[in-house]
Amino acid sequence: MPKPVSYSKGSIIYFAGDRDERIYILQKGCVVISTTDVETGMPVTEQIKTGEFFGVKSALGHFPREETATVLMDSVCVSMTVQEFESIFSSNKAVIMKMLRVFSNQLRAIHKKTEEILNKGIDINQQSGMMSVAQAFYDDESWRSCADVCINYLKRYPTAANKEAVAKMYTTANAKAQHSHSAADFEGNDESTKDNALKLFELPAFSRFAKKYEPGQVIITEFEPGDSFYLIQSGNVQLVKCVNGQKKNLDILKPGEFFGEMAILDNSPRSATCVAAGPVQCLEFNKANFEILITGNPQIALILLKLFCKRIYDQKRRFKILVIQDTQARVADVFCMLDEMNPAVNPNDRQRRFNVTIQDVAHWAGLALDVTRDEILRFAGSHKIEVFETNMIVNNIADMKRIVDTRTVNRQ
Repeated sequence: MPKPVSYSKGSIIYFAGDRDERIYILQKGCVVISTTDVETGMPVTEQIKTGEFFGVKSALGHFPREETATVLMDSVCVSMTVQEFESIFSSNKAVIMKMLRVFSNQLRAIHKKTEEILNKGIDINQQSGMMSVAQAFYDDESWRSCADVCINYLKRYPTAANKEAVAKMYTTANAKAQHSHSAADFEGNDESTKDNALKLFELPAFSRFAKKYEPGQVIITEFEPGDSFYLIQSGNVQLVKCVNGQKKNLDILKPGEFFGEMAILDNSPRSATCVAAGPVQCLEFNKANFEILITGNPQIALILLKLFCKRIYDQKRRFKILVIQDTQARVADVFCMLDEMNPAVNPNDRQRRFNVTIQDVAHWAGLALDVTRDEILRFAGSHKIEVFETNMIVNNIADMKRIVDTRTVNRQ
């Protein structure tokens, strides 16, 4: 059971970097959490109010603490494990919805900062953004996806000045899609073992929410307003982002995963395009039934909370790469990030193999392909990396970490 713990003035509840999966509620006193702003390198502090939770994201996401929690005056905090938190608060709709909205806002803020760097500060509105997505799919010869985005654009902006050009793009893309196999542009269909998220939705009552999509079909389009979110029942969904007019593959989502959930909570435009990578079946939920859904199924809310925690952590980690000014250190930090995401079975194994291409590294680093290639070749020339067609081998991952540390210490 959760228990109150007394802390004296000046004590530390936990340090940044600790792996401590406890969640706290401030019962009385004064606690401040402090961290370092990734972009500016300046310290940031926030005072916890009585009755507020802290330590939630790292506990639910199972990653190291991002901040240090310091006691400014004698305080009492309720300490609980993740299991105790789930048992007590999973059915508390008010608490869960508040956390979901807070985490959604945090994730949206990180997305915005990331996009500002990738788009070099150029402000893109929803209409021009959707047009750039259609063009990116067209240039990439992803015909079915291009045609779908064009249709979405014309439905949303029927009086647009460029509607004839968009209609022409649609006609061309649609004709080419009829003579090609869109699935060839994506990874194969994956029927993963059903997890807890899927088991919650196996009841016949959920069948009315089912939607099926063909290979290459666009499920949601970046920049369009969102009014629904999805759970993948079968097949894979490719997340795609348009950066400076180019299509960038972000991730592959598999059965049991949610997507589109941010728009449900903050009424903001979609942050990525989601495309069926082969035949896909999803459950589609809209704003009207979202709160009813999580009220009757508290486990769904917990799954979404954990999903937000992971995505916030992942997005912050990527943002950390993008703010590095030194291009070689930025590329090196991509390999450090990949190592953190997929740690070696044997921690003493310094050599690491990553199934990435130079184009993949360029995407993660937010650098032009030719700049990334030059840096990779420099690493290869000094025998730090071996480059193959579909993968790379880092001979000593400690070399990459050393480069990041030495070249970013005086970054500010």
